Amino acid sequence: MSVLAIDAGTTGVTAVVVTEDGRIRATGYQEFRQHFPRPGWVEHSPEEIWQATLEATREVLGKVDQSELTALGITNQRETVVLWDRETLGSPRRAIVWQDRRSADICERLRSEDHEDRVAELTGLRLDPYFSGTKLMWLAEHEPHTWALVQSGRYAVGTVDSYLVARMTRGTWHVTDVSNACRTLLLDLATGDWSDELCGLFGVPRDALPELVPNWGEVAPTDPAVFLGLSLPIAGIAGDQQSALFGQTCFDEGESKCTYGTGSFILTNTGDRVVRSGAGLLSTAAWRSPDGDMTYALEGAIFVTGSAVQWLRDGLQVVGSAAETAAIAATVDDTDGVVFVPALTGLGAPHWDPHARGTIIGITRGTTRAHLVRATLEAIAFEVRDVVETLPELSTLRVDGGAAANDLLCQVQADQVGRAVERPEIVETTALGAAFLAGLGTGVWDSTDDLRDTWSLERRFEPGGDRAALDASYDRWRDAVERSKGWAG
Repeated sequence: MSVLAIDAGTTGVTAVVVTEDGRIRATGYQEFRQHFPRPGWVEHSPEEIWQATLEATREVLGKVDQSELTALGITNQRETVVLWDRETLGSPRRAIVWQDRRSADICERLRSEDHEDRVAELTGLRLDPYFSGTKLMWLAEHEPHTWALVQSGRYAVGTVDSYLVARMTRGTWHVTDVSNACRTLLLDLATGDWSDELCGLFGVPRDALPELVPNWGEVAPTDPAVFLGLSLPIAGIAGDQQSALFGQTCFDEGESKCTYGTGSFILTNTGDRVVRSGAGLLSTAAWRSPDGDMTYALEGAIFVTGSAVQWLRDGLQVVGSAAETAAIAATVDDTDGVVFVPALTGLGAPHWDPHARGTIIGITRGTTRAHLVRATLEAIAFEVRDVVETLPELSTLRVDGGAAANDLLCQVQADQVGRAVERPEIVETTALGAAFLAGLGTGVWDSTDDLRDTWSLERRFEPGGDRAALDASYDRWRDAVERSKGWAG
């Protein structure tokens, strides 16, 4: 038996087939376009996401025996807002992506009206353009004709997972899970249900929102007429970061992971308790079992890490691929004083400044592309350290995601946080987590203990280096961060 998993990320869709022993047998991938209509705005075409899903799945199906597939799991970029016609499944506009900053003024307005404390109490979040609710307020205020069709029931509202389920089931199902719903500013974190109070505050009709389902267990069958001939139970759904936490088998309270993706996200399992942070971390839902038992997490959300490397490749064209950054950075011993703050879409945890912008400080005539590349890798490690500094009980850090394959980054990360960094044999744990959820929901695995047995360590990076020098470089980083703040305000 094998499980198919779809990871609909921010820059592309990955499809994987996972075997009973927790190994990835085959992979397919398809990028889709990023749209930047204005500075600070980020959009995706829902149709392009769907076509990329079909292409990635078609690719992986060509590498396996389809008769062995027993279930489908879905994981996705969170907070991104998608609207679609319930009848035609066409989208009236592009999706507003989690990185988008257009609702910053709405957040300021709600904050000035003293709503933030109540919102934080109910949701575990803060008023920031990152989250879906203020994006929906923006749509209502700036695109009233589109919003009128949401209010009338013609258009559905959802995150990327709910959109993909709708496409895979030919519009029959409109569902999501708590790990995605809790990022909308519309879910009461304690009850695990949509909040009438929050829907009223943000002006979102509750009946436009998806039905909430458990993270594992059979939800709906795919329609073979629209999904490449496949008739599989959709049996696992989770937002990408919670899926990675599950894929890293962090099932016990206190276990943590860091995913290096478009951004970087550090999650710590807090068990059945909603733990509040006074240091800029988010309280969030991790997953809910079919029995209704909730597991929660603390999260440090960093907006730009891997996408900074992508910017080096596509924007500045100083590298040909992300894979070569380690070799280029290793040609110099340090950054020669260059510090890069990749606040390309503002700053997330623990700073939370939507008006911050990317800043490069310390450039001289002697600065080379190697210094800039190394400064970019070090920036990723610094950003993660910013969050880890608020988690003093953390003993080791499990890492995953594409950039986790970069040995230099992992070593710099261990040095900066002063803790061991553990890299598993499988670093694509986001897709793996979706497969684990779907397999758990269909009997491929009987328990989380079975899943834990599949995790294996590939390499452990021990912290080293001159502590005084490392701390001095971190102090320089923090100074640069302060200089980046408020630039677009």
